[in-house]
Amino acid sequence: MKWIFGLMIVAAVLFGLFSGNIDAVTNAAISESVGAVQLVVTLAGGLCLWSGIMKIAEKAGLTQKIASLLSPITCRIFKGLKKDDPAMQSISMNITANMLGLGNAATPLGLKAMQQLEEQAPVKGTASNNMIMMVVLNTASVQLIPTTVATLRLAHGSANPMEIIPAVLITSLLSLTAAVLAVKLFARRQPE
Repeated sequence: MKWIFGLMIVAAVLFGLFSGNIDAVTNAAISESVGAVQLVVTLAGGLCLWSGIMKIAEKAGLTQKIASLLSPITCRIFKGLKKDDPAMQSISMNITANMLGLGNAATPLGLKAMQQLEEQAPVKGTASNNMIMMVVLNTASVQLIPTTVATLRLAHGSANPMEIIPAVLITSLLSLTAAVLAVKLFARRQPE
């Protein structure tokens, strides 16, 4: 990836030099770097808020309640895990964060779940079916509230940043269904 970005920068400078627009390239580099910092600050505020709320929920015992609510579904998807298993709680919190559209906040929860699933893996160093399912659920997550996208839309002047909810919900459900079915199909071909 570094080679691609490096090549793009060199190409932009060369085209700017040869076309006589090097001032435009320089101005764009400076203004877009300022825009990038503004974007990071905008996203960081929402991320900090929701990460804090998730930590409070964990300390208040809400994570166990969410895990219990999701257990009829998650226990069917993750074979061999009980609803009070610590990995199941991490998985449930990852799903919850993703449903709220907090992909960045869901990442540490997903990593924690993967570590816990790896400890339970029958063959060390090999991804278990539950680990594969966790990656799929995290990647093709259902978003009820697309917080990050709504924040970006609001920052760029959208009058109604949440109007995308129906489209996001439909595409999330379709991608998640296809992904889970694919994992289940391949898991039958390659048992643990």
